Order: sequence, then C-alpha cells, then structure tokens
Amino acid sequence: MSQKRGRGSRVIAALLLLAIVQISVQVGLAEPSNTTSPVMVPQQVVARLTTRNNQAILVNGLSANTGASILTGATIETGADQSATVNLGSLGTLDIAPNTKLVLTYDDQGNVKAVLVYGCAILTAKKRTTGEIATEQGTAGKTDPAAGGILNVCFPQGAAAPTVTNTLPTAPGAAGGGGGGGLFGLGTAATIAIFSGIGAAALTPLFFQDNPSGSNP
Repeated sequence: MSQKRGRGSRVIAALLLLAIVQISVQVGLAEPSNTTSPVMVPQQVVARLTTRNNQAILVNGLSANTGASILTGATIETGADQSATVNLGSLGTLDIAPNTKLVLTYDDQGNVKAVLVYGCAILTAKKRTTGEIATEQGTAGKTDPAAGGILNVCFPQGAAAPTVTNTLPTAPGAAGGGGGGGLFGLGTAATIAIFSGIGAAALTPLFFQDNPSGSNP
C-alpha cells in the first residue's frame, strides 16, 4: 500500500509541476515586449487670440478678448474699431482688420485656411505650413510651404471680387506682435501701403495705430 501511495504522490507532483510550467509560459507570452517602439503623438496646435487694447470681439457669436483659445472652424468677427491677431504657434499668425468676418481652420499637418466672408486679413505662414486665404468665390492666395509667405487679401462687403496684394517672403517681425509696429507688426507705413486702395474705406484710423497687442498707445 505504501508503494502505491508513493507512486500516486509522485504522479500528482509531476502533474502540478507541468501545470505550473504551462501557466508561466502563457503569462510570459502575454507580457508586452520591451522592444516595441513608443507611439509618437503629434503636437497639437493651440491658437491664441490677441485683440487691440483688449477689446472684445465675436468668436462663434460670443464675446472673446486677449488670451482666448481659438479652435479650428471658429467664426471670427471684428467691429468698426476692433482688430485682432490669432497666434497659430508653429504655423504662423493671422491678422484681422476691423469690419471683418472670417472662418479660420487649421490642423496639425501644417494647413491654415482663412475664408473671408468680408473684410481684410493678413495670413503669415511659416515654413512647412500651407497658408491659404479664400472667399466664397474660391482660393484667393496660397503660400508655398517650402518658403513660407504672407498673404494680404481684402474682400469688402459688396465687392465683386477680392483684392490680393503681393505674396511676401517671411521675415522676422513680419507678423502681429512683432517689433515693426503698425497693426500687424509691419510698421505703420507698410500697413497703410498694403491696404491702400483695396477697401481702405472700411478701415478706421485706429487700424493704423502702433502697438496692437493690448496696451494703450
């Protein structure tokens, strides 16, 4: 009897050992491999609004002023004595004149588009960004992502077609908040020249004053 019991104990022990080995192998296979490359999450663009003298403008029909986040697809509207700049981070900037309404879209793939309902805007697109200003009639201008550039477009209410000035190469301080003065950091004289004869009647004298970023001139 003792021999049979001994054999039975050895059989049970062997079966238990086999079960433990199988469980260990399955757990090891289920563990993630340390050699797997991490998934790179693209950096999201955060657009910020700056308004002249911190005046409130309309974004999606609601009041917004300096510091507000501008989401892609937002409708932005300025009044007769209001102007604004949307800082698009690595993509560039969008400067919005008084009496302007537009829809702004952008994405993480380097695309920025402003659709003018009416008014004037300057889109400064950095390198590796495709900037575009359009109207209901179609594209008014587009920048080359290899070089960057500045689009200056006016489409006053009642105009038959938008007026597009030259596309300028990107330069330091060429956008809103830069060191050049004038509404868009281009300098007062340059700002006047850009919009001279292209719907300037819609622009008030405040439009051409220096220091657009929120402090009193």
